[in-house]
Amino acid sequence: MRATQAAASAPAAGTAPGGSTDPLGVLRSRPYLVVLVTAAVLGVPIAAAAFWFLKLTTLTQQWAFTDAPKAVGFHGEPIWWPVLPLTVAGLLVGATIRYLPGGGGEPPTRGFHAGGVAMPATLPGVFIAAVLSIGLGAVIGPEAPLIALGGGLAYSIVRLVKRDLPPQTAAVIGATGSFAAIATLLGNPLAGAFLLMEASVAGGLLATVVLLPGLLAAGVGALIFTGLDSLTGYGTFSLTIPNLPKAGTPTVAEFGWAIAVGLLAAPTCVAVKWLAVWTLRWVRRRRLLASVVLGAVIAGLSIGYAEATSHGSSDVLFSGQSALPGLVSNSAGYTAGALALLVALKGLAYSASLSAFRGGPTFPALFIGAAGGMALSHLPGLSLVPGIAIGMSAMTVGMLRLPMTAVLITTLFLGTDSLSVIPLSIVAVVVAFVASSWLSPPAPSIPQQAAAGSSG
Repeated sequence: MRATQAAASAPAAGTAPGGSTDPLGVLRSRPYLVVLVTAAVLGVPIAAAAFWFLKLTTLTQQWAFTDAPKAVGFHGEPIWWPVLPLTVAGLLVGATIRYLPGGGGEPPTRGFHAGGVAMPATLPGVFIAAVLSIGLGAVIGPEAPLIALGGGLAYSIVRLVKRDLPPQTAAVIGATGSFAAIATLLGNPLAGAFLLMEASVAGGLLATVVLLPGLLAAGVGALIFTGLDSLTGYGTFSLTIPNLPKAGTPTVAEFGWAIAVGLLAAPTCVAVKWLAVWTLRWVRRRRLLASVVLGAVIAGLSIGYAEATSHGSSDVLFSGQSALPGLVSNSAGYTAGALALLVALKGLAYSASLSAFRGGPTFPALFIGAAGGMALSHLPGLSLVPGIAIGMSAMTVGMLRLPMTAVLITTLFLGTDSLSVIPLSIVAVVVAFVASSWLSPPAPSIPQQAAAGSSG
């Protein structure tokens, strides 16, 4: 996200008299055509790298929680097993953050914000911290590392050809790589463009001019990861939950629930973020020890959930985007109490992961919101699909502060089934967004050095 926001505040080429940017002049300039061609070329390697990054995290999860227990003689995953990968993750991620350049990337407690392009020297740390965090069970998503890696890799590739890149051009190239990478995760170039455009700090025609090369790179990248599917058989990355029950026309009661859930999600998100930022102050003072301890805490939360509910510990672990379809399709097997416990424990694991690990905040929020909506659908006046839509939208906007993106991502997950419940999502998003703005207290202060990612 950092590359995109920096790009949105800087012209790609050409300025009007007096120093103001002339978007039409930029569009008609020869350098801008060069940027577009460069973007199309960059879409190929960036999309391929994003595809294999996502596949590596999936394979790491499978190895750590399925293959490794069998390799040491167990017939399945023992109930205590999550302690091993998560404490190892805490140690290795803590060491990566402390010793490698760039601090393993931005602390996810900072959310989506303005910043610069990830420099080549920081990319190994970002990659290692993200793969270990996501692959070994932390409750964190892949979107933020993908954006940083995509932007940084695009910048590195272009610098091989032209070492003296102007800062404005570097920002646009970084945004281009971010687009191509995030589109691979979302499975839709338009969705990636929408998310990054809303998160940018500028709007209007200038934002379009700056972000258009990224949209082109994302479109080319879509062809690449579709082709990789046919070559590898691994499949593409689709967020859509299959086989959802039919959702009818929203009712007055469901609109009431949308307001109530929005009001409930706001303090929940404020609490999750406050706890994560407060914990980060302690983590920074004792990076290695604290990361190991929090890894063990996350494991303990997942074990406690599994013992109390007889459901798998994986419900609490991981970001949740791959587990969400299974949770919804097996909704009849979850009691309201089990779902409420899942929301509480995954929320605590989410806060711990935000403070000690590296990744993005989006998908755990979606998963927690869906579980909460499922729990509330056991009550009168709210059916399953509207409950999921309302919960996902409200929690996402509470964590990301991007209202239109929250509605869009919910729509991606629910597919055509979401069309009838979009009004409910919008109501929940608006209520949660406004309520969380009123409720958000000043966050516990973090020294600027940590905010820059040098050690935090």
